[in-house]
Amino acid sequence: MHPTTRSSLARAIPTAVLLAATACTDEPAPPRSAPSASSAAASASSAAPAASPRDDKDTAALHLRITLDGHPVDATLNDSATARDLAGLLPLTLHLNDFHETEKTADLPRRLSTSGTPEAAEAQPGDLAYYAPWGNLALFYRGSGSSDPGLIILGRLNGDTELLATATEATIEAAS
Repeated sequence: MHPTTRSSLARAIPTAVLLAATACTDEPAPPRSAPSASSAAASASSAAPAASPRDDKDTAALHLRITLDGHPVDATLNDSATARDLAGLLPLTLHLNDFHETEKTADLPRRLSTSGTPEAAEAQPGDLAYYAPWGNLALFYRGSGSSDPGLIILGRLNGDTELLATATEATIEAAS
């Protein structure tokens, strides 16, 4: 007998014996218990589609206050690993540079984790993003016009994005 056939047969015999033994009993089958909340949640989460990079309705989302040249704007981070890593750096005060009259960029004190990042997305006005190849933060006041695989959407500004066009400094902190 071929070794692969032998191992397949060895796995099949216990299952066949178990099925035969349970089929031949006169006892009623035990009642099925309802799934636990954790197993139901695990089943639901494994079957659920992946979250959008802009899905900030998650209860784990972190609310921020971004002050742009003295003007406060509320923002929300999504629940990605990269956004959580940024939250661990807060509070931050960053010098903003204009990039292609589309976004303001700022250097961070260190690179952020990019594990489990969502697929590339086209930046929209108000998006707060991390550009992994350069390791910088980007705040978009205009759409980017393309999706770049290195761009990770971290969240959204919930206020006036026009303030970004002229801003030169941003202070980012967790909102209370």
